Amino acid sequence: MTRRKGKPVSFDAMVKFFMQQYGIPTKKDFDKLVERMDRLEKVIRDAVSLGRHARSSGPHSGGAGGEISASEIVLEVISKADEPVGIPEIREKTGFGDKKLRNIIFRLYKNGAIARKQRGRYVGADS
Repeated sequence: MTRRKGKPVSFDAMVKFFMQQYGIPTKKDFDKLVERMDRLEKVIRDAVSLGRHARSSGPHSGGAGGEISASEIVLEVISKADEPVGIPEIREKTGFGDKKLRNIIFRLYKNGAIARKQRGRYVGADS
């Protein structure tokens, strides 16, 4: 009995099979990856430019293009309060996170800019 020969396999089909089998990326895969990276870079660039713009034109920005530091913002919130202020109130007014606020308050207390009235409650040093 003679064996019947199948359809001959083209070289391109064989290469494609091996590339798929062994997970070898193609030019199309690289193009997709480059496109995704371009989109991510654009998002990052936009976020950075918006962040700079928002900081310099926000409610706490100084005149003539000067910027107020985060410590100055927290000190201003504490000093303007009529009674001792806690972390939750400061966080609500500034929008800063807990870690950042705790570091700022520690620094302000250490420098003598604020005083502790009771545990977790702060007033300006001149109050």
